[in-house]
Amino acid sequence: MRWRLAIITYIALWLTSALAAYEEFHELLTFRPLSDGKLAARFTFTTSLNGTHPRDPSNLADEDQSQHYTVFPLALGQVLREYAVTELHLNLNAGKWDYDHWGYPDEPGVGTGAELWAWMGESATRSVDERWKGLRNALSGQFCASLGSLDDQRTTSPELTFRPEGSLPSSGGAHRLRHGTLPSEHVCTENLTPFLKLLPCKSLSGIASLLNPHRLFDTDWHGLSVHVRYLENEGIEVRLSFQSVFDPVRYTGGRRAWSLQSVFDRVIDRSCPVARSSEIRVAIPKEENNAQITPDFHNSDGEHAIFDVLNASKPLDVAMNWVNESAFDYNTVLSGVPLTHISVRRTLKGSSQSRGRLAVSITNNMPITIQTSYLESMPWLLQFYLHTLQVHSNGVSRDDLVSIVSCIPSVPHARPTLFQAILTLPPKSTLDISMDVIKPFLRYTEHPPDAQRGWDLPPAVLVPLLPANATVLTDHPELSLSEHKMDGFGYPIRSPRRMYTPVLLVDLATPDFSMPYNVIIMSCTLIALIFGMVFNLLTRKFTLVRVSSEP
Repeated sequence: MRWRLAIITYIALWLTSALAAYEEFHELLTFRPLSDGKLAARFTFTTSLNGTHPRDPSNLADEDQSQHYTVFPLALGQVLREYAVTELHLNLNAGKWDYDHWGYPDEPGVGTGAELWAWMGESATRSVDERWKGLRNALSGQFCASLGSLDDQRTTSPELTFRPEGSLPSSGGAHRLRHGTLPSEHVCTENLTPFLKLLPCKSLSGIASLLNPHRLFDTDWHGLSVHVRYLENEGIEVRLSFQSVFDPVRYTGGRRAWSLQSVFDRVIDRSCPVARSSEIRVAIPKEENNAQITPDFHNSDGEHAIFDVLNASKPLDVAMNWVNESAFDYNTVLSGVPLTHISVRRTLKGSSQSRGRLAVSITNNMPITIQTSYLESMPWLLQFYLHTLQVHSNGVSRDDLVSIVSCIPSVPHARPTLFQAILTLPPKSTLDISMDVIKPFLRYTEHPPDAQRGWDLPPAVLVPLLPANATVLTDHPELSLSEHKMDGFGYPIRSPRRMYTPVLLVDLATPDFSMPYNVIIMSCTLIALIFGMVFNLLTRKFTLVRVSSEP
């Protein structure tokens, strides 16, 4: 009996080690001091499932093979297999990312609210739209978010802007993109809890132990994201990320000094035992020589101080201090140049509740001509008058700077507007785009509970398409370009970093919901009085009482 138990135990250990050889887990925490005294932190947890492929959509009618994972998140893997998803991206953000002072984010999906987009192969058994519906409902329940609201009225296919970040298998047939945004959705603790459950060590050890919700949600900007992509000849990669922008000046009383204890109110006591690598990287400020990082870091790539959490002494508390700095000078922030190639401002003008004018101002901060793609995915409650489109560059009308790629008008109560264009931005100039819009009337059942507040409109998305011969700008080294590989369509883009504008709040014609309330109250009062009188007459028993005349 003992030798049988020993054999079973040996086989189980062998299978576990064999499965673990195909799975890898890496965690990384990056800190980047910003020009306005704030601190950008990004948690990245990457799990690789080597030697595997996404499920073939043509086999959806057959029973799927059993899935056995060691560190790969099973709950997410079952959803991916059920709906044959090749690539998936989910972002939940709160706040407004300041591109001019913070530069490009480490994770490009920083649009306010919820954003979900996926690439899926076509199937004769279950259509892409059917699987898209099931996917968003499954993720809605898994992450406690209102992703089920991304119905046909909020779903588009902007393939020009949202290209695949991985590989698309040729065996799965043609792939289709589905994209939806929900700007009124915000990230909170109920989203972070299921996010942590997807990690092999949860928040008990390793870098994930620093994810303190009391500090993460007390920041100027925060957001979590889930990215799934297929890499040819490698496997499937799942990247879980959490970004936050802290304000150490507020914590320390005027100084930029920070540490893990001051930022997260926690330190790293032990490392995650299943992590192949666990690192903390702190960006070294190039323009300042008085920045001091403690304790002594293990390695450096010239731009970051690297701490190996697996081999570091515990407890580990990384800190950065600016020597001889008594208070942070905010005047340096106002005098600095924008840290992105372009700056965008988007407004909705007009005081009428039936008409308005959408205005977008794009400034090229580079001394060279830039092309950028421009995407508007607008719900049907704001409809465009495309013939009123006007384009001005530095106050001069320039219709030649805009080439319309596609414009799919909205269908009331059914489909949003999809507007995509390629814009040419002259050097050191501002391009102004405007067009008239109308605000249709809604049914009284379509208004949200806080109808008087208005409706949140999703952000516009821009992707700067820089010329291939642009490499380094000596006048603006902070805007120097970096090499990028070909995307999923084989399109060479030097800087395919998406930029999101802030959300807009539109005021629609809203009925006086107090009148139905008054009518209901009055009707109920009258009914109660009449019913009470009639019921009293029907149920009361009348008897004749004789009153004696004798004293």
